[in-house]
Amino acid sequence: VPQHVWRINLDTPEEAHQNLSFGAADRWWEQTDLTKLILASNKLQCLSEDVRLLPALTVLDVHDNQLTSLPSALGELENLQKLDVSHNKLKSIPEELLQLSHLKSLLLHHNELSCLPNGFGQLVNLEELDVSNNHLTDIPTSFALLINLVRLNLACNQLKNLPADINAMKSLRQLDCTKNYLETVPSELATMASLEQLYLRKNKLHSLPEFPSCKLLKELHAGENQIEILNAENLKHLNSLSVLELRDNKIKSVPDEITLLQKLERLDLANNDISRLPYTLGNLPQLKFLALEGNPLRTIRRDLLQKGTQELLKYLRSKIQDDVSSPNEEPPVTAMTLPSESRINMHAITSLKLLEYSEKQAAVIPDDMFDAVRSNPVATVNFSKNQLKEVPPRIVELKDSVCDVNLGFNKILSISLELCMLHKLTHLDLRNNFLTSLPEEMEALTRLQIINLSFNRFKVFPSVLYRIPALETILLSNNQVGSIDPLQLKKMEKLGTLDLQNNDLLQVPPELGNCEALRTLLLEGNPFRTPRAAVLAKGTAAVLEYLRSRIP
Repeated sequence: VPQHVWRINLDTPEEAHQNLSFGAADRWWEQTDLTKLILASNKLQCLSEDVRLLPALTVLDVHDNQLTSLPSALGELENLQKLDVSHNKLKSIPEELLQLSHLKSLLLHHNELSCLPNGFGQLVNLEELDVSNNHLTDIPTSFALLINLVRLNLACNQLKNLPADINAMKSLRQLDCTKNYLETVPSELATMASLEQLYLRKNKLHSLPEFPSCKLLKELHAGENQIEILNAENLKHLNSLSVLELRDNKIKSVPDEITLLQKLERLDLANNDISRLPYTLGNLPQLKFLALEGNPLRTIRRDLLQKGTQELLKYLRSKIQDDVSSPNEEPPVTAMTLPSESRINMHAITSLKLLEYSEKQAAVIPDDMFDAVRSNPVATVNFSKNQLKEVPPRIVELKDSVCDVNLGFNKILSISLELCMLHKLTHLDLRNNFLTSLPEEMEALTRLQIINLSFNRFKVFPSVLYRIPALETILLSNNQVGSIDPLQLKKMEKLGTLDLQNNDLLQVPPELGNCEALRTLLLEGNPFRTPRAAVLAKGTAAVLEYLRSRIP
């Protein structure tokens, strides 16, 4: 920093020496001291202790430099209200900084801080504090004294827990803890009455806290955790909630009490383990966005999920009446019931046309499941989340009626010929198995519209898929596929969705751009260089157009 910047309050400016006609009223340098100094986006490696010559500063902005430390003289700038030292290389904060009793905004994000000084709570007038993107492993307990703090950003650190006395921050409205290592949230958090936005995404949470006092909470973001249970207690006090984001967790069911959230506008439950939803969701008056894709929903057809929120809500509302008239109960065990049928849901087989034996960790499907079907036409089979090493051979007995088969999350190594005989099959879910190939005989599945092969062990694109013209959706993410044949794909006129994320594609053939029927093409997470991420981010139409422009 040029020396005359530090001395601007002391020295008479050059032009005053040259032009002696300055009257007393014009001599600005004698009337006012410098209050704002902005040195952002330079290459400063240090700041001089001479900063103390500018005692009237209220704003000092040195973000985006190469500072490794700060001068202790900063502590003398007693009028400072805003200090931005973000995007530098700071490893520590001088204790003197804690003397800045008027400081309202302190931005320290994107540095290399591994700890904060203990006396941090002395900054009692602080309203905004951003320490995100550092290496912090804990928070000083004196944080509790920051009773005027409105916004606190702790995202992208290495925090394993939050101090319980965080609830003393009576003014806090926004708390961001995204991307840390939190396994629990202190129950005291739930008493923070001013909290409006809470970000807990990308942590290691197994459950949500209850929120008895958070009457003003408007946004709760807790996606990408390991939350398994969503309780009525977690939800019922959140009268003001408008955004609830819980995608990429392990939630199995949604409590009916979700309908108490009358102000809810956005609900994101994508990529969980939800198998059924309360139909009363359809009655939420403000709901504008509902994401459910990537769940093993039994009651909602997959094509419905793609039609958007309003259609989905309309469908849910239409089912509320049905739900009341036919409660989903198992019939009582009577003298007429075969002993084996008492553990088999006959109501599901006869009324819902569903044969289900999932989440049992079973190595084989018991014969009495198939025996119970007898002459009932079963449309849906769900044997997911077991330990099956092969397709159950007796599945062939259902060939005249079954159209939806879910064998996901098993240990299946290969597809049997019995499966290839299910000529009415439209949906086949084989995700999370050990498959490396598909048999050529699968081309007999002429009605197959959707196949999910993600999280298997395919090294090549299964060529039989090119010969199933009814296919609309191929999900092949998280395999090791190295190449695709664009000319064969172009012949698949109904193919609208192709997911090849997280594979080993070293290049994307430009001819793929001619597959104009594709509405969704997902290629992220592959090692190819082009198209670059910026092009991928623009969406399918832009990617196809880019590819077409590269055809020689």
